[in-house]
Amino acid sequence: MKKERFDFSAEDARFMEIAIKLSDENVDNGGGPFGAVIVKDNHIVATGVNRVVPNNDPTAHAEVTAIRNACTALGTFKLDGCTVYSSCEPCPMCLSALYWAGVERICYGNTKQDAKEIEFDDSFIYDQLALPYEERSIKCDHIMRDEALKVFKKWKDKDDKTPY
Repeated sequence: MKKERFDFSAEDARFMEIAIKLSDENVDNGGGPFGAVIVKDNHIVATGVNRVVPNNDPTAHAEVTAIRNACTALGTFKLDGCTVYSSCEPCPMCLSALYWAGVERICYGNTKQDAKEIEFDDSFIYDQLALPYEERSIKCDHIMRDEALKVFKKWKDKDDKTPY
């Protein structure tokens, strides 16, 4: 586990307090105890809260919701120069999304161990990823590669694509 820092700035504290407040309010509004704030140049670009249960959407985590909102607000799929303040250490899905979005920094309050203690346990995902495909709890079958590769070749050869 990464050691908690106590030498953060007043701006870091301000944005983290907002993420924590969002998580608190979200519990009262039927959502999970998670909130996120995305900041660029010391200005809030977007926020997000966990709406998994109310929206019947397993991807509606606070960070993913904030990423979607920030990308819409900025008109881009890249969040270069952005910092994410999350009330909790991002789960594997959210962490992956933050890497794909290209954020510069992640600050979090609660740890994944804290989340595990209130029954938000992501360790099984890390455990599953470490297993060979044939030992995972979700069956993975590799089929029709030749047909699928044709589309990859089409993308590779496309002159006017936007790489990401």
